[in-house]
Amino acid sequence: MGIVERKMRHKEEIRTGILEAAWHMVITDGWQSLSIRKIADAIEYSIPVIYNHFENKEAILLEFSKEGYQKLALTLNEAKKTVVSPTAQLEVMAVAYWDFAFENKEYYQLMFGLGIPACEMVNQVAEIKEMTSTLVSTIQEALVQTGNREADYFLKYHAYWSILHGLVSIQMIENSGKTDAFKKMILKDAINGFCKSLVL
Repeated sequence: MGIVERKMRHKEEIRTGILEAAWHMVITDGWQSLSIRKIADAIEYSIPVIYNHFENKEAILLEFSKEGYQKLALTLNEAKKTVVSPTAQLEVMAVAYWDFAFENKEYYQLMFGLGIPACEMVNQVAEIKEMTSTLVSTIQEALVQTGNREADYFLKYHAYWSILHGLVSIQMIENSGKTDAFKKMILKDAINGFCKSLVL
C-alpha cells in the first residue's frame, strides 16, 4: 500500500472514529450531550482534527440525519414490497414508519426535531428525497388505482405524512419515546380512513 493510500485509510479511520464516538454519546446521554470537545476527548485527538473532517457539530448531525433517512427509506420500500395494492401499501408503510420511529428513536428525533423537512431541504439532501419519493409515488399510484386522478397528490402526501409524524410525535412526548399498542391501533384506523378518502 502506497503513502497516499495509507493516508486516505487513516483519514477514513479517524472519520469513522468520530462518528462512532458521537453516536455512543447520543445513545448514552442524548443529542443535547454532543459537542466537538467531548468527541475529541473520546477519540483522544485534538479539536482541530475533528474540524478537519467536519465543519462543525451541525455537519455531524447532518451525517446522522442522512443515515436515518436512508434507513427509513429502506424500511418503507421493504414494507411496500409485501403487498401489491397501493392503498394496502400505504397501510403497511404507515406501520413500518411507526415501528421505525420507536426502534430508532435517536435517529427519528434528529430527523424530525423541527418537524417535516421543507421542500428546499428535501431537494438538497438525496436521502430525504429518496424517502419522500417513496411516499409520493405510492400515493400517486393509489390515486390512479382509485380513479381519483384529479386529486392533488401533493396535498394528500402532506396529509398522510402529517398523520404519521403527528401521532408518532404525540406518543414520543407522552411516553418518553416508547411505543403503545393502543396508539398504534389509532394510527392504523387513521390511515385506513385516509385511504378511503382517496376514493372518488
